[in-house]
Amino acid sequence: MKADHAKVTRQLKIARGQIDGLLKMVEEDAYCIDVSNQLMATSALLRKVNAIVLSAHLEHCVKEAKDEEDANKKIAEIQSLLLRLMD
Repeated sequence: MKADHAKVTRQLKIARGQIDGLLKMVEEDAYCIDVSNQLMATSALLRKVNAIVLSAHLEHCVKEAKDEEDANKKIAEIQSLLLRLMD
């Protein structure tokens, strides 16, 4: 992975903390809207981390592909991933 490891790790640890908080909220029978808001915040953070990883992939892996065939393969992988993100 070519993304900033420290940044990605930090963000994922925050997400882990949010998930731990969500588990506690569920165990304590928290108000549904509060749980939903926390779920959306966690999802947004994970989407942000995914954007960091994908951006680094484009900047490094695709840009530095060894040849046109390799670049096209990497572009096809990104296209496939984008289609899944849109579902």
